[in-house]
Amino acid sequence: MGKLLAVALFGIAAALAAERLLAFRSRLNASREIPPVSLPNCQLIKGIETGSEDIDILPNGLAFISSGLKYPGIKSPASDKPGEIFLMDLNEDNPRAVELRISRGFDLASFNPHGISTYIDKDDTVYLFVVNHPHQKSTVELFKFVEDDSSLVHLKTIRHDLLTSVNDIVAMGPDSFYATNDHYFYDFIFMFLEMFLGLTWSNVVYYSPKEVKEVASGFYSANGINISPDSKYIYVADVLGHNVHVMEKHANWNLTHVKTLQLDTLVDNLSIDPHTGDIWIGCHPNGMKLFYNDPENLPASEVLRIHNILAEEPEVTRVYADDGSVLQGSSVASIYEGKLLIGTVFHRALYCEL
Repeated sequence: MGKLLAVALFGIAAALAAERLLAFRSRLNASREIPPVSLPNCQLIKGIETGSEDIDILPNGLAFISSGLKYPGIKSPASDKPGEIFLMDLNEDNPRAVELRISRGFDLASFNPHGISTYIDKDDTVYLFVVNHPHQKSTVELFKFVEDDSSLVHLKTIRHDLLTSVNDIVAMGPDSFYATNDHYFYDFIFMFLEMFLGLTWSNVVYYSPKEVKEVASGFYSANGINISPDSKYIYVADVLGHNVHVMEKHANWNLTHVKTLQLDTLVDNLSIDPHTGDIWIGCHPNGMKLFYNDPENLPASEVLRIHNILAEEPEVTRVYADDGSVLQGSSVASIYEGKLLIGTVFHRALYCEL
């Protein structure tokens, strides 16, 4: 009887593990391949060699680019090199990426930038919020941008118990923001178990000096976050859920769910066209390739544009797709006056004129 029970329990455990493995592969789109979609006027950006994970463009065409992310479970080509913030002026005929100098006193050696967001204050001061992972922790670094000498002045480091595994951020004021936690855990082993078991413990947090609170939850892995041009809605990408959530923003900063747009790809960072309200998304067609990063089977890139997401049937267009021969692991796509920047987790960055 004891042996039969042991065999039965083993069989149940094996069946559960097999089911979880199939579900995990499905969330990673492990078998997905997509046809290429090329753009005619594109070139790789010189000087960006170790990623361009997130991009935020000011209304005047200055683009901030975070580079050098070291993320648990993903191979980084610059494991010993500190991260960087680049600036591009998209008004130039041949824009180039310039590394921004960071003020003294900031720990550059452990700088590991992830998501970024800008905020322009009433006096035209530009603040740059940067998600940072020093020593495998999560902080938000607040900088002031000084355009005259292409520098960032570090103002403060923000830490909080609710900011555990921060991925992306959208600024709401000079010291307030919404942030996504892409996992409940930050330790890679527990993070992997969280993904493998399909736990929906990821969330969105609102932070201000006076109040910090969870405002949305129940995501497989909340990733990119941004705000509509009219400031009424917050958009949240769930990379393992393959969807974008539309949340209504209230006066008390709480969020309520409006709708979810289901897609067939792993959605990363979200950028908004301020003129049309279109959402541009850097996507991973096959997440398994991203984690393996096999030179013989490169991670692909994909860019989607969503028009009128509040409509009953939004228009979804695949603007760009590449098998990794040009661009590997696209994570963001940002638009400015017919110019498109496509960034990656750990690879290069692409500049296109549409």
